[in-house]
Amino acid sequence: MSRCVYCKQRKGKRSCPALTGLICSQCCGEHRLTRISCPPDCDYLDTGSDYQQKRLGEQFAPVRRELYRQLSVAGGEKAAALFNLIEVVTFGYFHDRRDGQDAEVFAAIQALRRTLSPLHVPSAPMPVFAERLKKEYDTFVKQQPQQVSDAGSAPEILDRAVAILTEFSGQDFQSRRFLNGMIGYVKTFHPEIAEHLTKQHEAGRIVLPGQLTPPPQEPTHVHGPECHHHHH
Repeated sequence: MSRCVYCKQRKGKRSCPALTGLICSQCCGEHRLTRISCPPDCDYLDTGSDYQQKRLGEQFAPVRRELYRQLSVAGGEKAAALFNLIEVVTFGYFHDRRDGQDAEVFAAIQALRRTLSPLHVPSAPMPVFAERLKKEYDTFVKQQPQQVSDAGSAPEILDRAVAILTEFSGQDFQSRRFLNGMIGYVKTFHPEIAEHLTKQHEAGRIVLPGQLTPPPQEPTHVHGPECHHHHH
């Protein structure tokens, strides 16, 4: 019998285009997109991608909680709001793209970080997603000047976010682990926000919701386009 090319133990039943051989269904289900760089057109992806996202979303939840905790300690509410912005824009842009890669998100965050440096000299044009993130960031700063006026901490906040997310993503250059984890997290734990962002994205614009992680005493709220002010 032909053994699974991944675990070398069970019988290989599905042909795996990424590993060019037969893989057992268990390894396919378990390592698909995380340890194996599946091509986006593999037939086995569709059936598993929602499940995959949900599972990665559950794995991402504690990582994300820790990141928010660190950000709040480092930069208070402003820091959390900045990362929330990144998640919202990333979700809106990538939630229905099968070919998105974590590397694109990290490159965009790093590009944004460079533009915040006083020594920044714009060089080559930014990738599409980086451009989108920058635009949303500028709007965000305009809407909440009191929150971001001391944006000196924004670069370190972005650095810290990238460090934690890269670790979750893993070493694989083509990884989608962070994207799937974050998108899965939003869909699993905040389905109403996911729906809101999907609709907005279809309408061609993204309006920032409030925090995806409200303090316990507040209801989860997503701001519509009309209200940009936080009342404390």
